[in-house]
Amino acid sequence: MSERKEDMELLLPIIIIIIVIALASIKQIDEYQRGVLFTLGKFTKILEPGWHIIWPIFNTYRKVDVRTKTVDVPEQEAITRDNVSIKINAVLYYKIFDASKAIISVENFNYAVSQLAQTTMRNIVGSVTLDELLTERDKLSDEICKIVDEATDPWGIKVENVELKDIALPMEMKRVIATVAEAERE
Repeated sequence: MSERKEDMELLLPIIIIIIVIALASIKQIDEYQRGVLFTLGKFTKILEPGWHIIWPIFNTYRKVDVRTKTVDVPEQEAITRDNVSIKINAVLYYKIFDASKAIISVENFNYAVSQLAQTTMRNIVGSVTLDELLTERDKLSDEICKIVDEATDPWGIKVENVELKDIALPMEMKRVIATVAEAERE
C-alpha cells in the first residue's frame, strides 16, 4: 500500500506538468488571421481560424493578419521629366493572400511594401512631366499600383489600390503657375 502511495506521489507532479504543457500548447487563430506553422524549423502548414495545438520545442508559429492594411507612403522629393522638383506622398492598400509566402519570402513585409512603393512612386514621377502628373493622377496611381502589385506577388501580397495624396510644388513654381493663370484670364 505504501509503495502504491509513493508511486502516486511521483506520478502526480508528472501528470500536472503534462496537463500544464497541454493547456499552454493550445493556441487560438482568429477569423482575420492565419497561422504559419513550423515544425523543427521547417514550414509545415497554414493554420486556419480556430484552436490548434502547438507543441513547445517542436513547433513554432507566426500569426499573420490577412485584413486589408494601409501604408502611408511618406512624402518623397522627386524630379519630374521636365526638371521640376516636387514633394509627393501616397497611400497604399494591400492584403495578404498567402501567409506562408509573406513570412518565408520577405523578412518584414510591411517595411518591404512601403519601400517598394516609395521607390516606384519616385520612378513614375521622374518619367512624366509636371503637367501629366497634375492632370493624370488616377492613371499614375494605377500604374504605381500595377508595378508594386507585380513585384509583391512572390511575397503573397496583393496590392489593391494606390492613391496619390498630395503633390507639393515649390513656391517659385506656384508663383509661375499663378502668373500664367492670371495672364490667361486677362
